[in-house]
Amino acid sequence: MPVRDARASDVEEICTMIEEHAAYEGNGDLRLDRQAMAHHLFGEHPKAWVVLAHPEGEPDEVAGFVFCCWNFSTWEGKPGIWMDDLFIRPDYRRLGLGRELLDELRARTGGRVEWEMQEGNDKAARFYASLGAYPVTGWVRYRWKA
Repeated sequence: MPVRDARASDVEEICTMIEEHAAYEGNGDLRLDRQAMAHHLFGEHPKAWVVLAHPEGEPDEVAGFVFCCWNFSTWEGKPGIWMDDLFIRPDYRRLGLGRELLDELRARTGGRVEWEMQEGNDKAARFYASLGAYPVTGWVRYRWKA
C-alpha cells in the first residue's frame, strides 16, 4: 500500500507540502515553523497526525498527505477523525492516492470522517461524492481565534 504514517524525520517534507498547498490555493506567503510542527506532531503530547502517500514503487518520493486529528461526536457516542488538509502534488494526481489516503482514514474509525472544502471547488466536490461523501447541510461552522 502506498500510504504510511509520517515519522519525525518527515517534518520538513510535511511543512513543504503544506506550503505548496497554500501556494496552490493562493497563499504563497505561508511559512511554517518546522520545530513547532515537529512538537505538535511528534512531541510528548501530539495534537495531530499525518499520513503520507507514495507513488507505487517509489517509497522515497512523497506524493501527498492527509493531516488529521481526533474528534468526538456526543450524538454518536464515538470518536471520529477531522481531516484538516488533503493534498496531492500535481504530478501525482489522478493515480488514486487521494482515495488511498481517505480509505486509510476510514479504516481508522467507526465514527465520522469530516472535513471542510472551499466553496466552488467542483473537482474536489466530484471526487468526494465519488467516495460516497456528502455536504453537511443545516449547520454553520464557527471559528474563534485567539
